[in-house]
Amino acid sequence: MTETSNGRFRSLAAVHAAITAGEASMVVALADSFFFDVDLDGARSRLLAFLLVGFTPFLVVARLIGPFIDRFRGGRRAMVMTVAALRLVVQIAMIGLTDEFWLFPLVFAALVLQKTYAVSKQALVPAVVPSSDDLVEANSKLGLIAGLTGAAAVVPAAGLQYLLGPGATLAYGATFFAAAVVLSRGLPGDIEDDRSAPSAAEGEVTGSDIHVAWVAMTVLRFAVGFTLFQIAFWFRADGAPAIWLAAAIGLGSGAPMLGNIIGPRLKRLVGVEPMLAGALVVPAIVAGVAAVVGGYAMAVAVSVSVNLALAVARLAFETIVQRDGPESNQGAAFATFETRFHFGWVAGATVPVLVDMPGTLGLTYLAVVVGVGAVTYIVGAGANRPPLTRYRDGRATARER
Repeated sequence: MTETSNGRFRSLAAVHAAITAGEASMVVALADSFFFDVDLDGARSRLLAFLLVGFTPFLVVARLIGPFIDRFRGGRRAMVMTVAALRLVVQIAMIGLTDEFWLFPLVFAALVLQKTYAVSKQALVPAVVPSSDDLVEANSKLGLIAGLTGAAAVVPAAGLQYLLGPGATLAYGATFFAAAVVLSRGLPGDIEDDRSAPSAAEGEVTGSDIHVAWVAMTVLRFAVGFTLFQIAFWFRADGAPAIWLAAAIGLGSGAPMLGNIIGPRLKRLVGVEPMLAGALVVPAIVAGVAAVVGGYAMAVAVSVSVNLALAVARLAFETIVQRDGPESNQGAAFATFETRFHFGWVAGATVPVLVDMPGTLGLTYLAVVVGVGAVTYIVGAGANRPPLTRYRDGRATARER
């Protein structure tokens, strides 16, 4: 990276670290509140309601906030600064309301702002790297920063939660959002608005695999949601020792860190599109083997494989959109994609909530779904693609692959 690009990336990394730390602190503060009081052993209708409530912020981001990000006066830097300032206000407003009804609208606002920042961050990455060859590495580093910063912020947050209660933890988290407001001043400014550019989310970009890549990502998000709830219901129905469920959730949650580490190496070895194809093939094979072998250990392996694959696939997908999609409307594009992906997660989680499947049957079902997704992507990717038309700085230029 050039010196200018390094400075811009460091600014984005610092903002990302601060916002991630603030979000982690909020989760710790609300862990004991009734908002997160969802029991897997409770009524399935309650779980379905929880899944639907969690999906609504994405509808707001996709329909309203996404296009607004691309048209926001002052650019995406101003958008990130505004989001950080609003997160600060919402976090402070939560203090003293952790057991009150008004916590619900505040948490909803925090979730909408969280998704708005995530979309803005994704759309900013191309502006902080010198070329598309650096996108995978940049996305990987941001993923690692999020994982490490979130883990580091949780320790003092948990201590404050235990000693002083959620109010102190929320105040602690608010300091990170305040820092993000200041740090966001170093982000790059306006991106030229080209309203004539095609929409990456609507399949209008020719010569790119975006139109099949987002389907592949949705399949993987479906797989992650399905695996989490299927394993939880399966283990509890069988009376499995709690250590197995803890291993499935804990190791599965840690797998994205490994995915962010190996992602840049995979990109250098095989390229971006093969990364995404492999991210579908590997969990399909692991789930198929687990269905034949059986056992709790294999279920844990499936949890790790789908979460690892999702992290690798996300690096590949974000790079494809950032590389091939028009820069002027990437905010709206990423908002639309994230809504589709979360719908996939909710749909996957809903299946085991509605249908009680034995462990082996559930793993077989997962292997078939992901396997079909792998075949669909491999067949669809690169099929009769014309030369790619690139849109940068308001200009369209043709580039042969």
